[in-house]
Amino acid sequence: MLLPRPLSRAIDHVPLAIVRRLVEVVFERALFRHPDLFDRLGAQANKRFRFSPADLDLSFVIHPAGRKIAVYRKAEAPPVAAAVSGPLLTLLALLEGRIDGDAVFCSRSLTVTGDMEAMLALRNALDDCSFDLPADISSLAGPFAAPFQRLAELVRNRALARVA
Repeated sequence: MLLPRPLSRAIDHVPLAIVRRLVEVVFERALFRHPDLFDRLGAQANKRFRFSPADLDLSFVIHPAGRKIAVYRKAEAPPVAAAVSGPLLTLLALLEGRIDGDAVFCSRSLTVTGDMEAMLALRNALDDCSFDLPADISSLAGPFAAPFQRLAELVRNRALARVA
């Protein structure tokens, strides 16, 4: 399920520098909470992976060996070893392991291109991590962490109901 058009337009108009900083902070938090995230990748960790939400003009490029993430407008995204494209809510649900990646791929909600061995290694690494985005990022809200987590869980649950 795609994001509502007014929401995707609003996100697309946020200056890229702000999106980059926000994404970097969330990525750093994820690495802090899951330090072994990329351990299972072996030689695949030197490759770059791109995630492009179909409903946004953004691409996220991850370099596991460098423990870095970069954000680009889609037209400016660099070449990568493997790429996934699909609705943002679907990509986030996959990250958390809340939906079956094989079923989503077979339903053609996702497009995967490039080095399939690398992408499968990354998928296996993510499957082992037990991501919980609301819990992982709520501590960034300081004294508002608990209400932020409850709100984020509510939003996630409603979004998952739309994806399923």
